[in-house]
Amino acid sequence: MNVAILFSGGKDSTMALFNALESKEDVKYLLSMKSRNDESYMFHVPNIHITDLLSEALDIPIISAETEGVKEEELQDLKREFENLKSLGVEAIYTGALYSVYQKSRIEKLCSEVGLKAISPYWHVDELEYMRKIVSLGFKIVVCGVAAWGLDESWLGRIIDDEAIDDLVKINEKYQVNIAFEGGEAETLAIDGPIFKKRIKILKDKKEWHLDSGVYIIEDAVLEDK
Repeated sequence: MNVAILFSGGKDSTMALFNALESKEDVKYLLSMKSRNDESYMFHVPNIHITDLLSEALDIPIISAETEGVKEEELQDLKREFENLKSLGVEAIYTGALYSVYQKSRIEKLCSEVGLKAISPYWHVDELEYMRKIVSLGFKIVVCGVAAWGLDESWLGRIIDDEAIDDLVKINEKYQVNIAFEGGEAETLAIDGPIFKKRIKILKDKKEWHLDSGVYIIEDAVLEDK
């Protein structure tokens, strides 16, 4: 089946891509929605500009579209891109939805209207098993935004490994933070993994911290041979 991935570069959309490839789907495109609104309800924002570089690293064409990121209105921008993908022969959209009914229900509604199938391969997955799987598969995931009790500035730029997951389990016990960040507790970016033809090398970055939340911004990066 010809498919496209709703792709932010974060761990979940990257895992959706991994699942599609493992399922022998013909992945035609990555679709990256670039919101001008940091508070978008639908779309990942931190380091979304890196998706073009990720497209090269993965050797999969990308379609990038801008949106103002206004709640509900941004759905029309997404629908327009789904219609475009449909015209290009795409039959299904893979998403990285884990537990967000808000996002999944809206994507499924748009796909239904356009005539596409919506696939969320990790819907209601066990969060801890899922995070362990990401690490065991060899994906290199960097935390690029945090906004929850227990996640301080030290998490910005941190690589998710087994030790980090152990720490998340402890934070979950104290603050009920979702271990897979599905409640918006943190944002991530994949910079390497088993489906990558090349890895992302970060050359310049910065951290911005505001009282109880912050972002890790990649200002310059290049592709590096593996």
